Amino acid sequence: MLQMDSLPAVLVTGASRGLGRGIAQACSRSGFDVAIHYSTNHDAALETVALCQSQAVNPHQRFVPIPGDIAVAADRAALFDRTLQTFGRLDALVNNAGIAPTVRADLTGTAEESFDRLLSVNLKGPHFLSQLAAQHWLANPPSGRPYKLIFITSISADTASVNRGEYCIAKAGLAMSAQLWSTRLAAHGVQVFELRPGIMETDMTAGVKGKYDDLISSGLVPQMRWGMPQDVGLAVEAILKDYFPFSTGAVIPIDGGFHLRRL
Repeated sequence: MLQMDSLPAVLVTGASRGLGRGIAQACSRSGFDVAIHYSTNHDAALETVALCQSQAVNPHQRFVPIPGDIAVAADRAALFDRTLQTFGRLDALVNNAGIAPTVRADLTGTAEESFDRLLSVNLKGPHFLSQLAAQHWLANPPSGRPYKLIFITSISADTASVNRGEYCIAKAGLAMSAQLWSTRLAAHGVQVFELRPGIMETDMTAGVKGKYDDLISSGLVPQMRWGMPQDVGLAVEAILKDYFPFSTGAVIPIDGGFHLRRL
């Protein structure tokens, strides 16, 4: 049963580091209780908890780390159930968790194991976690602001990288998942957004930083800088604060203008 007198609650997947950590901090600034999902790095999740606590706007806000592999159905169910048990409600889900290929292989040499793992974590996991949220929300219509379902995809959803094709395919599929859920839930008090980050400075890109430093300085990104976790966090914060009340299914680039078609 929803506790409508409690603080709003959000589940952020992959929140122990990188973009997810920036998003969790934005949720804290927005006055939400935050379920901080992580895969294996408990210490990093605790660091996120501390950062959220330092930015909380209400002394009653809670920040709870919850482990699980979102590629596994039982883990997804446990993650969702524990979030509801902890906070008594769920007002928003941010599907952020994702992994990169262990080896950047040319398309002609992509291993099936890598393909299966990338699609399980980056596509199947968030799609079916969203299904759990949708089922819950349909059974518990909102009494105030709409629920928020947010997908963090990537410019790789429509930008081909032949040395990590499985990542591109997963993100393209996730973009369609966002469109499907927005269509299904629009009439039921649920807003869906796809945030599409560009070249972001996180541990996922640390190994190719030199390459992208050169590309950015050469004009690949019109705003001439790396994206940061707080850039994505600010977009999530705007959505949670209901600054887009007449929008759903929107794709919002957070890429410094990378998506612009230029001559």
